[in-house]
Amino acid sequence: MTMFKQILDILNSTTRNKMLLLHCALLSCLAFLIKAKATHPDEVLDLPGLEFPLNYKHYSGYLNATKGRHLHYWFVESQRSPAGDPLILWLNGGPGCSSLDGFLSELGPLHVSADGKTLYNNTYAWNRVANVLFLEAPAGVGFSYADDKKYFTDDDSVSYDNYIALLHFFEKFPDFKQNAFYITGESYGGIYIPTLSVRVLTGPADINFKGFAIGNGYLDGTNLTNSIVFFAYYHGLIGPELWSSLAQYCCDGHASQETCDFAGDISKDCQDALSEVTNVVQNIGLNVYNLYSDCAHSKEKTSRYAVDKRNILRYLPKPKQGFMFTDDPPCTDSSNLRKWLNQPSVRQALHIPTHVQDWDICSLDVEIGYKRIYDTMRPQILKLIGSGKLRGLIYNGDVDMACNFLGDEWFSYNLGLKVTKDFRPWTFNGQIAGFVKNYGKLTFMTIKGSGHMVPQDKPGPAFKMIENFLSNKPF
Repeated sequence: MTMFKQILDILNSTTRNKMLLLHCALLSCLAFLIKAKATHPDEVLDLPGLEFPLNYKHYSGYLNATKGRHLHYWFVESQRSPAGDPLILWLNGGPGCSSLDGFLSELGPLHVSADGKTLYNNTYAWNRVANVLFLEAPAGVGFSYADDKKYFTDDDSVSYDNYIALLHFFEKFPDFKQNAFYITGESYGGIYIPTLSVRVLTGPADINFKGFAIGNGYLDGTNLTNSIVFFAYYHGLIGPELWSSLAQYCCDGHASQETCDFAGDISKDCQDALSEVTNVVQNIGLNVYNLYSDCAHSKEKTSRYAVDKRNILRYLPKPKQGFMFTDDPPCTDSSNLRKWLNQPSVRQALHIPTHVQDWDICSLDVEIGYKRIYDTMRPQILKLIGSGKLRGLIYNGDVDMACNFLGDEWFSYNLGLKVTKDFRPWTFNGQIAGFVKNYGKLTFMTIKGSGHMVPQDKPGPAFKMIENFLSNKPF
């Protein structure tokens, strides 16, 4: 019986019954209006391709940054206890790549099927234990935009815009302001996360900030450049003759972390040897994101690789022409995400205005106009850990070449923090899942057999990793 039929029945009843029924009908109307008012304007109520019920609420819309910049977000509440569970901010890197890649193919609860039409449940979604906010930043990335369509930016501007957007999020969702808050992400998030974390730590806003986690992070350009040469040799990618040349011309005759400088002012002979390394890592068809995985073959040009290529071996010489082959191996295929997200019905469900650009996994406009200010995050990490208020996690898939584990391991060690638990294995489902080392409130760990996108390559171990970190359980 509908509400309106109830009211019609009132008109045909006795006076006493009329009063009773009218009272009930008014209560029903009031409850209906309260419920309608309580619905958040950004709540996603229907999603094309979703064919199963959800046990959590989720929201999509925009957070205001500075100077007419609008950052798209997608927020999913915890499946367990939204009021009590931590709040995680997730940032993909680039610079210029979309955090919806993290949502729809890594740690989010909904993943896009290969056909780009339907969604399926991610068993190891991080929102099983936390509320997760995915932010597309900076403006120009994904569905984020600027009123003036000018996308020149830099590290500091991005961190400030993200900070302002975060304050707007807490205005939209004040009930989550007291939840324990963590900043997480991967790749160039190695710059985004520490710089934003310092702003949150030192800023005036009352945020219950507890820590940060950085996956396969761009934490120190020199370390990553020097270490990728060692990574290539010890993974069988370059032969002993080339290694001998590298040792002779770049390392004073003996190859070690202390003697080799592949990123500095090097000789012509060293440049020639390093050019061959560049060819091997970048141009012979290896998957730079996961050495042990095949390259995906997509008919579409991938913006992901075009952006990340500028980070990989950034300081090394260009490859020699004619060595092996020089076609860019895309190695990732995001055509399913692009197909699903750019459907008009999906854009409408996510509250994306019609004037906003089509979604792509990375923005070349943003990347080309991006000014890098920092090459190392050493001062920022030391400030964060030195505050005594925060816990930090640096984790790496150990077969990634885009931001290899060895460079981030060197970075962690060279911070000079006291070792509180030495290098040791950790397990998932009774198997060794990687190795871990503790420097007080900072943890460094590897995920065995994983590439650049850890929650995608090793979802089970990645889930245990984040669950243990959030709850401060030992590995």
